[in-house]
Amino acid sequence: MTRIGCRLLEQLLGADAGYRGARIECQAGHQAEFVSYRTKTIDTVLGPVTVRRAYYHCAGCGHGVVPKDAELGIASASMSPGVRKMAARTAAAAPFATAAGLLAELAGLDLTVKRVERAAEADGAAAFALLGAAADAICSRQLVPLPPPAPLPDMLYIAVDGTGVPMVPAATQGRAGKGEDGRARTREVKMACLFTQTTTDDDGFPVRDPGSSSYLATFDPAERFGRLADAEARRRGSEQIRQLVVLGDGAVWIWNLAGVLFPQATQIVDLYHAREHVHELANLAARLLAGHRDEWLAARLAELDAGDIPALLTAGHALRFIGSLARERDKALGYFETNAHRMRYRHFRALGLFVGSGTVEAGCKHVIGQRLKLSGMRWNIPGATGIATLRCQEASNRWEEIWNRPNNQTGTARQAI
Repeated sequence: MTRIGCRLLEQLLGADAGYRGARIECQAGHQAEFVSYRTKTIDTVLGPVTVRRAYYHCAGCGHGVVPKDAELGIASASMSPGVRKMAARTAAAAPFATAAGLLAELAGLDLTVKRVERAAEADGAAAFALLGAAADAICSRQLVPLPPPAPLPDMLYIAVDGTGVPMVPAATQGRAGKGEDGRARTREVKMACLFTQTTTDDDGFPVRDPGSSSYLATFDPAERFGRLADAEARRRGSEQIRQLVVLGDGAVWIWNLAGVLFPQATQIVDLYHAREHVHELANLAARLLAGHRDEWLAARLAELDAGDIPALLTAGHALRFIGSLARERDKALGYFETNAHRMRYRHFRALGLFVGSGTVEAGCKHVIGQRLKLSGMRWNIPGATGIATLRCQEASNRWEEIWNRPNNQTGTARQAI
């Protein structure tokens, strides 16, 4: 049946070879002249198909022009949009070799691992570029997103975190790392998870609105990440929703961005990160506290949960260290001093707010870790960006939104091939 379908498709595509007269206009506005008809074999969902197309040449640009390729979405490509979509979907979900095997077993497509890799990474990178262009348009007010449909959610959360992705040596050259040799082996991908909250449960705990999470990830510097996050927040209705909340750990860059981009937002340090810092302080003071470490730790955690940072700081400064230990204590306490206004946990909970950034941490593990951090993997920045973008769009339930646009794909009917 697929062979019959393949032949019928070949005949259908051959009905119009794309001849548009003796001369046509190229993208640069020059006149390209018809040269001849040329054939091209492409892989489609039905199998390989040979297409006869009119070929034009632009003397001004020195390039060929093939109108039929642009219409079918196969310019500079040997796979149809439908096959590319399948390759991107499987490669986003599983390693490239596994993806190629799934395409062969489930769809009868005989594609090499390298072709699957190149196609998926290219389409993901193209989608990332288009999302970036849309973000720039939104932030410059050239594009104004429609407000969310009524009824509006009560709160919009912007949870931010980062995680390291293993890289090939060329991608980390000249970067300092934590290894014994001082060389970096990973690059940080910054991630944001945006979600809404409308209600609390019977016990007063916040409830995330079902299906409201959207994700973005980039290896770009913090400033560019902030622009992407700002645009996504506006797309999600930040200018109409009553309350914005930014969740993150103690990383300075997160709060610098939040202060500039979302000055009206409530800032909350992830409670569980803060508890880890209390544990580290207790471990530092273990010998000094002798047999009372656990009691001291429990008291400090209770103060933290209550948002009583002054009491926690008083107890911390009462630890009589000297020398390097005193400096470590002061550094540890500096975390709480700097973020005290972001640690009013009893107050935040009374307002029915989330106090943990578990959504974005789970995103780092699921969206990034389960695909880009598997054993033996090493990435370059463009490839990792492409796959991360595809996974973010899938996790955000926006796959179909972006797939009609990446790379050379500008329509939906062509995806049938």
